[in-house]
Amino acid sequence: MAQEAKDGLVIGEDGKQRCWWHGGLADYQAYHDAEWGRPMGDDIRLFEKICLEGFQAGLSWLTILRKRENFRAGFAGFDFAKVAKFDDSDVARLLGDAGIVRHRGKIVSTINNAQRALELAEEFGSLAAFFWGYEPGKDERPARLDYATAMTLAKTETSTRLSKDLKRRGWSFVGPTTVYAFMQAMGLVNDHLEGCVVRDEVEKDRTAFTRPG
Repeated sequence: MAQEAKDGLVIGEDGKQRCWWHGGLADYQAYHDAEWGRPMGDDIRLFEKICLEGFQAGLSWLTILRKRENFRAGFAGFDFAKVAKFDDSDVARLLGDAGIVRHRGKIVSTINNAQRALELAEEFGSLAAFFWGYEPGKDERPARLDYATAMTLAKTETSTRLSKDLKRRGWSFVGPTTVYAFMQAMGLVNDHLEGCVVRDEVEKDRTAFTRPG
């Protein structure tokens, strides 16, 4: 069970400090340690994440995380070339799938976004090249990410610009808060708190990561 430390950090059973938000839950802590903030350049995983962030709207990420394998099964592994071909029968199938979030608007949005993703990949060479073009510069980021600062970062100027660009291109369920959560998770920023055991690891991964495009 995680114990409270200070400044938004908790101490796990292994004695290590982490960001508070995983709550000591094993699956959520594993996601915090191994995935969140690690730089991602795979188009399928990028598409999956931005869609799942859209499904999360009004819910918790933990709810989506625990249904993620069901989402992957329902949406062809989030291969957007396949999802782009989904039709009304697929919408009906997904609405009948109790293993996912059965929201017609979000299901239809995912199919639409898959079609838009194909256009984006054709224009930029890959989704990764497009999204990493919105990586904030060092002068756009706080020098030190403490708890108080982290709590103000629901959206940023960069996520707002990216959101507007995606909407202009016909994407849906990509508001600036949703987009910033995507940026955090996919490593476009490192929002692990100062003092979190994973923060320096993630920064090393980001330094070693070859930016696409």
